[in-house]
Amino acid sequence: MSEFGVPINKDDDNGSPSEELSAVPMSKNSGNRFVAFVLDKDLKSLDNDDLDLMDMHQSRIALTEEHVMFTRKTNLYNETFNTESMADILWSHQLLASDLKRVVGHVMCIESTTVEYAQDVLSRDPIVQMLTGGDTSNIPFYRWRHLRDFTLRNDDGRDGKPTLLLAMDRTAEDGVGDLREESNKDHLEYLIRSDRVIATGSLYLPTAFKDDPSSLPVGDLLLFNTNDREDAVDFVENDPCAKNGLYESMRVFRCNSIDVTGKFVAENLLDPEKNKPTVDVKEAMEYWGYPVDDMQTRWLNS
Repeated sequence: MSEFGVPINKDDDNGSPSEELSAVPMSKNSGNRFVAFVLDKDLKSLDNDDLDLMDMHQSRIALTEEHVMFTRKTNLYNETFNTESMADILWSHQLLASDLKRVVGHVMCIESTTVEYAQDVLSRDPIVQMLTGGDTSNIPFYRWRHLRDFTLRNDDGRDGKPTLLLAMDRTAEDGVGDLREESNKDHLEYLIRSDRVIATGSLYLPTAFKDDPSSLPVGDLLLFNTNDREDAVDFVENDPCAKNGLYESMRVFRCNSIDVTGKFVAENLLDPEKNKPTVDVKEAMEYWGYPVDDMQTRWLNS
């Protein structure tokens, strides 16, 4: 297959051209980004006040592998496999307790053409199934407008420890007024000069359409690098939005990134001998239900 996705012919063992192979299609699910905050204690406390936090941690850890494979399968679709997929999971981050000894939740970024498709994928997440039986009504869910300004550093945390801030605005009844708009320029300058931002953007009400006037900003999601929790708290509290009184609440979590891409096998065309170590991975992928022999996913096959 061409590097640029152009159909090519590939000779078979006899040296004659084989059936023309078509490229893996581009995602059909782009258009809207949503984020869901799956916080274990918040969801479990709805039905049970006697929580054993370590048991919750162990239950989540037991499902981590299934969660990873669920996200990867959701993202891997083509003309012969998973054709009904209507959403992509762009990233998933585990959230850690302040003592770094427990996983307390996860945040997923879902891209889809509609709110309904995104929420459907969220409801089928194995961890959400464990926590709520697939009920997403109490899971905080927002439209996310990812700020992709090139002047903001886009790093994966290699120069620090990846940390997530969920900051929610005060309500209009609290007199928040135009604080978001008034603080925006200083807020962006602060983030750019910090040289520590991984990704950021405002959270909006999840209306059906981006341009719906009722899709109002309600908070901010910020992923950034930090040295430790004290440094993280100091950084977010000195953000102009926080100093100007925009936020009603600010929650900071250390986070672990989960590989949701699933594209972890590639054919070495220059040295076929180097493909041998991928056999075990190919068998594992077959075990998990990935296509390993179909003609649409040639990057998986030798």
